[in-house]
Amino acid sequence: MNKSLSFVVAIFFLCFTSCQREKDIYLFTSFHEPADAGLRYLYSEDGIHWDSIPGTWLKPEIGKQRLMRDPSMVRTPDGIFHLVWTTSWKGDLGFGYATSKDLIHWSKEKMIPVMSHEPTTINVWAPEIFYDDEKDQFMVVWASCVPHRFAHGIEEEDNNHRLYYITTKDFNTISETKLLYDPGFSVIDATIMKRATKDYVMVLKDNTRPNRNLKIAFASSPYGPYSAASKPFTQSFVEGPTVEKLGDEYMIYFDVYKKKIYGAVKTKDFINFTNETANVKVPIGHKHGTICKAPRSVLENLLKNKK
Repeated sequence: MNKSLSFVVAIFFLCFTSCQREKDIYLFTSFHEPADAGLRYLYSEDGIHWDSIPGTWLKPEIGKQRLMRDPSMVRTPDGIFHLVWTTSWKGDLGFGYATSKDLIHWSKEKMIPVMSHEPTTINVWAPEIFYDDEKDQFMVVWASCVPHRFAHGIEEEDNNHRLYYITTKDFNTISETKLLYDPGFSVIDATIMKRATKDYVMVLKDNTRPNRNLKIAFASSPYGPYSAASKPFTQSFVEGPTVEKLGDEYMIYFDVYKKKIYGAVKTKDFINFTNETANVKVPIGHKHGTICKAPRSVLENLLKNKK
């Protein structure tokens, strides 16, 4: 082999191994009860079989109860991870926010006071962060209960939730808080998935006592208006959905909290679903988080620095 050919082969090999090393893996944010220890991670090569990354990686320091519940994370094109979470069961008028480049070192935690204009608000639950790539901005959706704001229905006034949202480009300047979804019943735990331009899906929890199951709504914009909620596609006593795309299908994971396991369904159209609970592997103790992709080098660094 001549020197020129050898050089080409060497460059190809380096590029190939680099690409292999940087192939994205799936990362699942998590917490364990009682939710005061901090942020945890799971990872997966195939999006189906999950393993824990030992330790906690961001200790909650803000909020009346200083909790780290419902951690939701996205990675933007600049490589920055953006995290939001529930800081307290009751009493806080906002959610937590922090950023990281490597998932080890985090910025100072910040409270985003999205319900400060509604002082009677009971809670700010399960903020879900969505990156709008068309507008290059973030959208955060959460559930709040504002007593006597909506028809009483079958829930008590302190459990009659609706979905709200804000938009922001930097979490320094925040839009006005707006109502996203009033399905006519208490609703929490919403997550949004973009399938294509003008094609969005929202998975949500019907939080009324007889139901407490997951449903679907559709819209041509992440900001709505959304369709009426579908019939439930899960059993009762489930919450905390997150959606990942696997090939031409979508996997919806959810916390089957009474059984203390994670469940999953598979779908191509968000109308027909196949139960995949028996085929997925999620470590015991994992609670309500979201799935995003991360470079393999980030995972390798986490495993080297496991706590």
